[in-house]
Amino acid sequence: MQIIRDYQFVDSTHRGAIAAIGNFDGVHLGHQAVIDIARQESIRQNAPLGVMTFEPHPRQYFAPDAPAFRLMSAEARANQLDKIGVNMLYEMNFNNTLSSLPARDFAQTVIADGLGLKHVVVGADFHFGKGRDGNAQDLEIFGKEMGFRVTVSDLIEDGEGELSSTSIRQALTEGRTRDAARMLGHWHRIDGEVIPGEQRGRELGFPTANMSIDGLHQPKLGVYAVKLDILSGPFTGNYIGAASMGVRPMFGENKPNLETYIFDFEGDIYGEHVSVALIEYLRPEVKFEGLEKLIMQMKDDCVKAREILKNVD
Repeated sequence: MQIIRDYQFVDSTHRGAIAAIGNFDGVHLGHQAVIDIARQESIRQNAPLGVMTFEPHPRQYFAPDAPAFRLMSAEARANQLDKIGVNMLYEMNFNNTLSSLPARDFAQTVIADGLGLKHVVVGADFHFGKGRDGNAQDLEIFGKEMGFRVTVSDLIEDGEGELSSTSIRQALTEGRTRDAARMLGHWHRIDGEVIPGEQRGRELGFPTANMSIDGLHQPKLGVYAVKLDILSGPFTGNYIGAASMGVRPMFGENKPNLETYIFDFEGDIYGEHVSVALIEYLRPEVKFEGLEKLIMQMKDDCVKAREILKNVD
């Protein structure tokens, strides 16, 4: 998958795509339905399949001090879009210039002239332009004037109601990983670089791969059975393990992070990029009376996680 970040400098080979447009936070089943419509058009028209999205997320841009809400980092979103076969990711830099464009100017400057998109697909609740002053119907009108086609996708529902990032966030807040996965169409993953920690896990016999969750919606704190993909370096591959999402109450540390103990693994993966899938919530964080009880509990967590992960594809 190729990533294009500036609509003002687009190679001719990156023009003429069929693209779904949206924020696609989580790349959930509703998002995938919009992308699948674009996919069918790309096949029919023998054109590249594209996705146009924005970085940072507009909500993050306008309210940088608000609580973190994103389900995915830009890296995780790109990884997931690549997995589902997107050829071109138009990851537009959402800055003052772009956010100030009225809807008509956005359609002309970015979609038609800048990226040269042939056909775009949006959800029925799509809004765009300065102050979100344009909607899906406006885009259809602009497309007819400016030479690109527009398809508006109906909102997707499952047996529980409309699929939304909000519903997925709520499921994760409550530790309902499988409900989140049902709505996402894939396991909820946290992607990022393995960073140095305090190495307490190593001292306890459980060395962990530590990751920041800054900027992301915080799932329920506690211990999870996880699957882990190492995406770079000599140990690239698929693994299983147990992970702690939390503030490490035994040690008086308060900033949440994700620490993953990888089963049957020895190797240095500092600086490598990994993707951790939260499969099942095992228990909340607990402050134990001593290290011996903590170690006993960690061993029990690993036994439970292995048993759960035996039955997970």
